[in-house]
Amino acid sequence: MIPKEEYRKRIENVQKEMKERGLDLIIVYSSECESANSRYLADFWPFFDFAGAAIPAQGKALLLTGGPESLEFAEEFSKIDNIRVHPMFVETSAPEWVPKVNEINFSDLIAELFRGQKISKVGLAGSNIFPNPIFEDLKKAIGRAEIVPADDLLLKVRSVKSENEIQLLEEAYRITEESVKAALEYAEVGMTEWEIEAKARCVMYSMGAEGTSYPIWVCSGPNTRLSLCRSTDKKIERNELVQMSIGAKYKGYCGNMCRPFVIGSPPDGVRKLMEVGLEAEEKAIRNIGPGVKAAEVYRIFSEILGKYGYGEFALYGPAHGTGMQECEGPWVDDKTGITIQPNMVFNVDIWLSDGETGLRYEDGIVVTETGVRELTTYRREIITK
Repeated sequence: MIPKEEYRKRIENVQKEMKERGLDLIIVYSSECESANSRYLADFWPFFDFAGAAIPAQGKALLLTGGPESLEFAEEFSKIDNIRVHPMFVETSAPEWVPKVNEINFSDLIAELFRGQKISKVGLAGSNIFPNPIFEDLKKAIGRAEIVPADDLLLKVRSVKSENEIQLLEEAYRITEESVKAALEYAEVGMTEWEIEAKARCVMYSMGAEGTSYPIWVCSGPNTRLSLCRSTDKKIERNELVQMSIGAKYKGYCGNMCRPFVIGSPPDGVRKLMEVGLEAEEKAIRNIGPGVKAAEVYRIFSEILGKYGYGEFALYGPAHGTGMQECEGPWVDDKTGITIQPNMVFNVDIWLSDGETGLRYEDGIVVTETGVRELTTYRREIITK
């Protein structure tokens, strides 16, 4: 779906940013559950072992992984042709390999890339999950060169999507919306939270999803007070809030959609939460657009929450970027200082709580030259069955 040339362009965009920041080298790290960086740069995501990339400010990038299995896997899928095995990129309980594996540490890798040229500044992407043994091997290799986080650099490059990416995201959201529809129609009093989640999973996989965008869940009653949760064996009761947080991943790109509903009649407090959540989401969608300051959207959102007395329970702003991670930045808030651009893709994400009950409305939008295009719209209302 995405041609190899586009991956080459991504590397070039990273290198352009590197030069502006005075970076000689970026080392990227990815794991099975945090695979977006390596997948964005090379269309490779690791299983069992880990993966990364070494990107010099000039020249060709290298893909790093561990062990002969991952090497063969990478050779089949990676859009970066130069693939090397780093002995520390193996799984946490690795075997002693029978076949001979040609391994490379960072000292040899940097000697190969720079051929004796001095490097002064190295960036890390995936810095908050970068393992200490690999970090120490890197430090040994670069001597007195400065090491700085470079996560924001990768996120900046990823924040504006290509037309190919948007097509994949549209399909991810289409599958997600159909999964939500099916789960909502399926839900009945007496079913467990797990049963309803399983219905959504069944539909998304049958439609071509490769997996979920995150560990999706359905929660109900007192479980809804948690902004992040897991489905349990609790049975759905009449007249209680049920929260569905569902996202399908399609060819590496994440859809997401969240809907609260009640089988029966919502209690007064729940109805008020629903009304305020819907108002906040609609206002955010209407105010996001090209050239708009994120801080202005956040200001309007904060005023709505303050008007109804929910401001103290807010966790973050009303929207965040999405793509190869369900939440990958940028955040629509009063801190990042971003100006919204065409081809940015956001989840408008409204979490509300009164301290005892919580709910989330969430939908995807693409920013266009003139406004936004909504990717999910199904039953953005007070849902009762």
